[in-house]
Amino acid sequence: MDKVDIDLLKEVADIENGELKGAYNIRKNGKGIERNVTENVNIVTKKDVSGIDIIVKENTKFEIIHIPVIITESGLKDVVYNDFYIGKNANVIIVAGCGIHNDHHQDSQHDGIHRFYLEEGARVRYIEKHYGEGNGDGKRILNPITEVDLKQGSSMEMESTQIKGVDSTIRETKGVLEADTNFVVTEKIMTHGEQLAKTIFDVQLNGENSRTHVTSRSVATGNSKQYFISKIYGNAKSFSHSECDAIIKDNAKVIATPEVTANHVDANLIHEAAIGKIAGEQLIKLMTLGLTEEQAEQEIIKGFLK
Repeated sequence: MDKVDIDLLKEVADIENGELKGAYNIRKNGKGIERNVTENVNIVTKKDVSGIDIIVKENTKFEIIHIPVIITESGLKDVVYNDFYIGKNANVIIVAGCGIHNDHHQDSQHDGIHRFYLEEGARVRYIEKHYGEGNGDGKRILNPITEVDLKQGSSMEMESTQIKGVDSTIRETKGVLEADTNFVVTEKIMTHGEQLAKTIFDVQLNGENSRTHVTSRSVATGNSKQYFISKIYGNAKSFSHSECDAIIKDNAKVIATPEVTANHVDANLIHEAAIGKIAGEQLIKLMTLGLTEEQAEQEIIKGFLK
């Protein structure tokens, strides 16, 4: 790996100097380039489509699995199918993410379809970061799809962050929850220029006492556009809370479309949305500390997306 590769891995997967321990699979320009497995985590290349199966043994505790993707080839459209099979009562952290470096004129694109199958009592913390860079006018396009199947008593915490430099993204997250499960999603997005970001959540609360909490925080500047669509279905005694908070500047646009459907008398479904510019009193407070208006705005945005 060269310096560009190492820098991308640091941005999207917190990997210093390209060095990794534990189970991992690094994909570059549509091909796996490095892999390691452990006693409890196996990684197998799919035979029918491009992608891998990640198999975690039951009762595995506190292992960290890295599966980053980097693209440095202009004009490449990469599609990958990764399936995660998490054994009963396992507890693991999975760090994914994709970084695109595009210095040329053709578009570079990565579509990652990640499917999670959690057995009873399993717990997963899933961290996914997206990042784009480069001096070319070719677009950097990322379209992640995450599908989650939670068996009884399992839980998943998903942290999704779009750092910067992504020209277009459609982000789809789907969940099917059985009894006594919990699905927590935290999304952070920043767009600028002419960028477009669209988020779609679709969660089916099928089991008794299933729960989901979806939080989206975003900043839209320039002429960028963001769309937030949340669909939650309470099909049993269940609870959900979804919220969309956005800051807009310049000529940016944010559209939030909440949809909650109660198909059971004991489904308790809540949605909140707040969209607006940075409050003047926040700016004034920071500017009295010696910051310029621009510096004050950046500090507020940084804290908002923290």
